[in-house]
Amino acid sequence: MAGSKAGKWGKDLSAIVDVGSNTVRLVVYGGTRRAPSVFLNEKVTARLGRELTETGLIPEKASEMALAGLRRYALLLSDLEVKDVQVAATAAAREASNGQAFLDEVQALGFEPRLLSGKDEAEASAMGVIGAFPGARGIVADIGGGSLELAWVEDGKVTDCASLPLGTLRLPALSAGGPKAFKEAIREALDGAGWTGNTGAPLYLVGGTWRALATYVLHRQRSPLTDPHGIALPYDDALGLAKALAKVDVEKFANVPGLASSRAETLPDAAQLLRIILEELSPSQVVISAWGLREGLLYQRLDGAARSQDPLLAAVAEFTEPFGGTPSRAAMIAAWSVNALEPGGTGSERERLAVTMLTLALARVEPNLRIRTAMEWALDKRWIGLDTQGRAMAAAALLGSSGQTFMPDQLAQLAEPDALFEAMVWGLAARLCRRLGAGSRVSLMSSYLSRDDNAVTLQIEESRAQLIGENARKDLALLADFLGLESKVKVVEEIQRRS
Repeated sequence: MAGSKAGKWGKDLSAIVDVGSNTVRLVVYGGTRRAPSVFLNEKVTARLGRELTETGLIPEKASEMALAGLRRYALLLSDLEVKDVQVAATAAAREASNGQAFLDEVQALGFEPRLLSGKDEAEASAMGVIGAFPGARGIVADIGGGSLELAWVEDGKVTDCASLPLGTLRLPALSAGGPKAFKEAIREALDGAGWTGNTGAPLYLVGGTWRALATYVLHRQRSPLTDPHGIALPYDDALGLAKALAKVDVEKFANVPGLASSRAETLPDAAQLLRIILEELSPSQVVISAWGLREGLLYQRLDGAARSQDPLLAAVAEFTEPFGGTPSRAAMIAAWSVNALEPGGTGSERERLAVTMLTLALARVEPNLRIRTAMEWALDKRWIGLDTQGRAMAAAALLGSSGQTFMPDQLAQLAEPDALFEAMVWGLAARLCRRLGAGSRVSLMSSYLSRDDNAVTLQIEESRAQLIGENARKDLALLADFLGLESKVKVVEEIQRRS
C-alpha cells in the first residue's frame, strides 16, 4: 500500500486483500514465511458478482459495500504499519463491464490492485495447494463466487490452467433450468476447457464452499475433527456424498457449527457441480485444501530454499518456540528415544519430530489444562502437512507425554490401533527423556535407552546416577508397562552407544 512504513507492528506481517466475486477479504499473515499464520482475517460479503450473468455489471450497492470495507482495511493496514500488501481482484472485476471503474475507485483508496486473469487465478490457487501439499500431483478445483478455476499440479509446477463461469453465484441460474440442463451446461464448460476424461489422480478442492461441504460431512459423521483441511475421501465415498448433499434441503444445514448461513445456501448446487466434476474426471480421491489463492500468492514469492522447507515442521517450530519446543532440542530427544520404538513403524520421522516439539511446549502448559490442550492442539488447530491419521497420532503422543495411557475412543475413528499405539510410545519416551534431566544435553549424552524382547532398559553413567529419581523411575515403568515389558535401570561407568 502506497505510503505505509514498516514499524514494530508491521515489519513481520504480510497482507492479502482478496477482491472476490462473493467476498472482499483482508487476511494479515505473520509467523514463518513457509507456513504463515493468520494474524487478522476479515471479510465483507459484498457479492460483487451476483449480477454477472444477468447484467454483466457490478451492482452499485455491492460496489459501495465493498469500498466501505476496503476503507476500513486501509485504516487497519496503516495503523498496523503493514508494508507488504498485495491486492488481487478476480472474476467480478475481470468480467464486469464496469470492473475497471470499480478498480479505479479501489486504487483511489491507496491500494494497488492487480487484476488477475483466469490463468493467473488458477495458477495462484494451485500454488497454494502445492505449498500445502508438497509433492502434490493432480487436479486443483478452486470455486469462488464468479468462477471455477481448474489446474494440473505435478513436480511443483502448474499447467493446464482454466477458468470457467461456474462460480457459486452463477450456479442458481444454471440449476433453474432443471437437472438435465444443469448437467449439460457443466459438461459443456468442462469439455470446452479441455477438462474431460479419466484422470485417476487426486482432486484438490479449494474454496470456502468446498470447505463448507466438508464441515457438514464432519458434523454428520460426528467426527472429532473440526478443521476440514487435509480431509481425504476415496472416489466412491466422495461421489456418494455429492449425490446425497445435492438433494439435502438447505434448512438441514442450519445450526451446523462452523457453517455460515451464506455458505449453506450454496451447498446443494455446489454438491451437484461436484458430482458432475467427479463423474467427468474420475479422480482417485478428493482432498480438501484450506490453502488456495491467497496462500498461493505468498508462496509464489518464496525462493527455492524457502519452498523446500517442510510446512509442518516450519509451522510447529514457530508455534512451539516461545514454549521452549525448539527443533534442536526436540531432535535430541527424538534421537534419544528412538530405541523405544518398533522398527518400521507407521509414523514418519518428520511427524515424530513435530510431535516432540509439541510435547515440549505442552509441558509448559498448566497441568490441569494439559489433557484438554493436547486434544485441542492435535485435532482442532490447523496443521499444514498433517493428515487425519497424523492428527490422531499427535493427540496420542501428547497424551502420553502428559502421563496418560488411556486412549480416547474418538481417536480410533481417525487412525489404526497400531498407529495410535506407536504414537503413545513416542509421547511416553519423550516424557521420560524430558523428566530424566530436564531434556538437557548433558543428561541425554550420559544416558541411553534400549529395548529388547523382555525389558526397556535405561543406562546412565555413574556421574549422573542421581538423576534417576522417583519421577524418572515412574516414567520408565509407565513406558515399559505400556509396551508389556519390564523396566530396568543400569548404572555404568561410561555409555557404550550402539551404532
